[in-house]
Amino acid sequence: MHTASRVTAFLLPATALALGIAGALAVGPAQASGFQLRENSVKNLGRANAGTAVAKGDASVVANNPAAMVNLDKTTVQVDATDIDLTAKFSGSGTSALGTPLSGGDGGDPGSPQVVPALAAVTAFGNFRLGASINAPFGLKTQYDADWVGRYNAIKSDVKTVDFTVSGAWAITDRFSLGLGVIHQRTEVTLTNALDFGTALCIGASPTNPALTCANPAFPFHPQSADGAVSVHGSDNSWGWVAGMQWRPADNFTIGYSHHSKIDHTLTGNADFTVPASVAGALGAGAPADGRIYAPLTTPAIDTLSAQWDVTAQFRLLGDIQRTGWHSLQQVAIFNADGSPLGHPEEFNWRNTTYVGIGAEWDLSPQFTLRAGLAHDQSPTSDATRDARLPDNTRKLYSIGATWHASDAFSIDAAFQRIDIDDPSIDVVSPFPGSPSPALGSRLTGKYNGHANLIGLAMQYRF
Repeated sequence: MHTASRVTAFLLPATALALGIAGALAVGPAQASGFQLRENSVKNLGRANAGTAVAKGDASVVANNPAAMVNLDKTTVQVDATDIDLTAKFSGSGTSALGTPLSGGDGGDPGSPQVVPALAAVTAFGNFRLGASINAPFGLKTQYDADWVGRYNAIKSDVKTVDFTVSGAWAITDRFSLGLGVIHQRTEVTLTNALDFGTALCIGASPTNPALTCANPAFPFHPQSADGAVSVHGSDNSWGWVAGMQWRPADNFTIGYSHHSKIDHTLTGNADFTVPASVAGALGAGAPADGRIYAPLTTPAIDTLSAQWDVTAQFRLLGDIQRTGWHSLQQVAIFNADGSPLGHPEEFNWRNTTYVGIGAEWDLSPQFTLRAGLAHDQSPTSDATRDARLPDNTRKLYSIGATWHASDAFSIDAAFQRIDIDDPSIDVVSPFPGSPSPALGSRLTGKYNGHANLIGLAMQYRF
């Protein structure tokens, strides 16, 4: 038993970290495809993110399409904040690697209100524009009850990705402009999940007949009898770019296109283990120890095509087609600090997604502008690989918004968006510590029902 226990302890970090880091990439199922966030402009929020690459009077174009900064003819400072309130409910059950039922409840509501801030500024120099912005393009926070039935898959997931973008634009003519920006991206990840040492020790003691071993009253360990935990934290800084163009072929029609590059990261950090005293005593020197890890991560490329049609001087129609290159996330492999692999990679096999949005704006008066929009957003996940860290599916978005032009220099924006998610099903195996195969572990099956409400407020000052 002692030899098997040492093998179990050696392989334990592989499972824990694969579940942790891979899960970090899959947080925030309600607000956008995968873990993407689009909430860097309350004006955009109010029209379901339609027209993001041709937005007029909106400094968020620093990051969304720098070529559209030519639409601002005054120095403009803008602050946006969007509260994302995800509500989700799991119903289902699970079994251990030995087929015994998993204990625990439904996990409660894993979502809680999270505020996503953004700041942007643009200044004009003749035909040139210079802008800077800070926004969060990826990430969210979810947390289940610590004793829920899916605790071996996920408990807490906290991802923060912050972009600092500096962009320039050149109005080549009064109808055509080009823009280019440099992005510094900071990513931080913190995750936790439980570890079923009881099952691991049963199988480690008797790989050929673990059920019989666990059924023996004299054997001190059983499935779920000695739960531990792991907390994983990693971070990285990296660089990317954004480029775009804007063309106005007619006085009342504008087209914009932007490309946000993929950004390669190598997350580095630590894995911290909580091991019950009984397990530590059984494993001795083979008990899992805290250590340094790293994991490659690539945030996806994003292509956006936008259009605006000024139907009248007071009424505008806008549209967006956005393609997100989630094919960059096929799997996540975790490594020790010395470069040796940590067990089985976590398979994602994500696919590219398309977001389609349409919106409208109506200048009710010189002081008030009203907005509305709707959109359809694909999910990169599939039934084969969807897990508890990303109970994601295709969603529909419905938005309303308004702007109060308090003066020529100062305005306030507000918006509300409702996101309805197609109920995702889940059937996933979480490998137990030391599993010789990624297909051997606790199994979680069930369905999620969820939605999100987003409320945004912004202020803009022009001088």
